[in-house]
Amino acid sequence: MIVNEFEYQKEGRYFAQCGRHVEELVAEELRELGAEPKDILRGGVHFRAKKEILYRANYCSQLASRILAPLFSFRCTSDKSLYNASYNFEWEKILGIEDTFAVFAHVSNSLITHSQYAALKLKDAIVDRFRKIVGKRPSVDREDPHVWINLNVQENHAVVSIDTSGGVLHRRGYRMHGGVTPLQETLAAAIIRLSGWKGDRPLFDPLCGSGTLLAEALLHICHIPAGFLRPRFGFELLPDYEQKLWQKVKKANDNRIRKLPEGLIAGSDIDLALVQAAHSNLSRIPSGEKIAIIHSDFRQLPGLENNCIVCNLPYGVRQGEKEELKIMYKAFGDFLKHKCKDSIAFILCGDFDLIGSIGLKPSRRIPIFNGPIECRLLKFEIY
Repeated sequence: MIVNEFEYQKEGRYFAQCGRHVEELVAEELRELGAEPKDILRGGVHFRAKKEILYRANYCSQLASRILAPLFSFRCTSDKSLYNASYNFEWEKILGIEDTFAVFAHVSNSLITHSQYAALKLKDAIVDRFRKIVGKRPSVDREDPHVWINLNVQENHAVVSIDTSGGVLHRRGYRMHGGVTPLQETLAAAIIRLSGWKGDRPLFDPLCGSGTLLAEALLHICHIPAGFLRPRFGFELLPDYEQKLWQKVKKANDNRIRKLPEGLIAGSDIDLALVQAAHSNLSRIPSGEKIAIIHSDFRQLPGLENNCIVCNLPYGVRQGEKEELKIMYKAFGDFLKHKCKDSIAFILCGDFDLIGSIGLKPSRRIPIFNGPIECRLLKFEIY
């Protein structure tokens, strides 16, 4: 059934959620994908797009974490108003009895103050309506539901949306093996984009771990859609979903994929298990087998002249002792100075106290978040 009354259909307006301090990058990426960014907020971007562009954004965005389509909005001053407005919405046009669903909520500056409680009230309204109208109810699955429903209550104004991504977009499908503290894929993609790397020089990660930065560099330079391995998207359950249009979008973007030139992307790590994990993860991506990964301490690497160096240094808040990390950071700075002539380096650092130990002055300090950890992406120009 085609439904013409949902807010996203009337306005063609969506919301791309993202990490903090990458909102401008997301707006830029959406524009490249054919969307029209409107309002850039903390944690996301409102944009307008036709259905074809919505499908493309979900399939190709490396930076957005979810793309939400608003269903309805209302003034929300109490749990009763939340329940009533949600109960009166025609959920049977979105959900089937056989579908599973989950609700995730965020509240701020409102009379309703608890996000989990707000999510529970919305869930109750959906279930109660199905029992009344249909006689049965769909099940809740908080891990891998068919339909993700988002509730955002800000200053007593509620917006209920459906997640057109069908779960967080950073779960690309290639990372089957990770280290203790793997870098989130969308953050790795942001680092690659902030580096300005366009394949004009080799890219190397000397502490590559399970290969996330290398994988995102591969997706970027070979035009591989970030959702290439993703089995399904939330927009496939929308009532106005057009399968032929989606297949057209997918085919057009798959046809843009190009092969990786030999030697353009490579990495290394001291941990053999992580090197093996990186090989396994990258092998799931087209041309991933061409990425050479060396089992080596960065101190023992040969010269890397005229490279783009990217890496995520270990943080004192997560692993290792501070004094040991100071020694390691100094050694890494020496590695950059003596073995990476005529290169640029973009180094993610989550411990500000350790930055000075590198022994080089960064030309840029870019604020960025790794989950809840405030970090700096440091740019070094080595001559």
